[in-house]
Amino acid sequence: MTRIIFVRHGQTEWNLKGKYQGQTDVPLSEEGIAQAHKLAENFPTKRLDAIYSSDLSRAMETARIAAGKFGLEVQEEPAFREVNFGEWEGLSYEEIATRWPKVAGDFFRRPDALSIPGGETFQVLQERAIKRISGIVDASEGQTVAVFAHGAILRTVLCHALHMPLAYLWAIRQSNTAVSIVAYEDGWSSVELMNSTAHLSMQKPQI
Repeated sequence: MTRIIFVRHGQTEWNLKGKYQGQTDVPLSEEGIAQAHKLAENFPTKRLDAIYSSDLSRAMETARIAAGKFGLEVQEEPAFREVNFGEWEGLSYEEIATRWPKVAGDFFRRPDALSIPGGETFQVLQERAIKRISGIVDASEGQTVAVFAHGAILRTVLCHALHMPLAYLWAIRQSNTAVSIVAYEDGWSSVELMNSTAHLSMQKPQI
């Protein structure tokens, strides 16, 4: 069995402003850095064998702060970048809805059918994520590893782990520095924890 601890990055200023970040490289805010330190102090497992992260700075910085507890190097993984929001990056939902009303409506109602102008589909996003995760699982039998990434890509990963259609993508919440844990064994996945922010209140989740 391989256990993967999935973590969303800490808060950014664009999170606070409601701007779509996508693959724009936005750093952590002061609050995001504080969240990452709380995660490191109260990480949900005593041992990690490896740490992987999206190469975008908000994920890498969150991962490096947590990695300090385990004495591990963070392995950069471009495959774990956030969805490419194309022409939507840097805009708020209100701005998007004004310029692309029909497409913006599909964002929440039909994410599986969404075509972002100049960006990726959620199907493509899920495929690149699962391809890399499958490789990590195959190379990490008996290990516990962490993957630091972003809200949308982690939702697609959890949909896959739950054997759930992408149409229900937004039924899964992913808060800043939220922890989700999935066990992989014999081609099957089992979700053990989802969207836990217990570390932010100094409570350690039990697994």
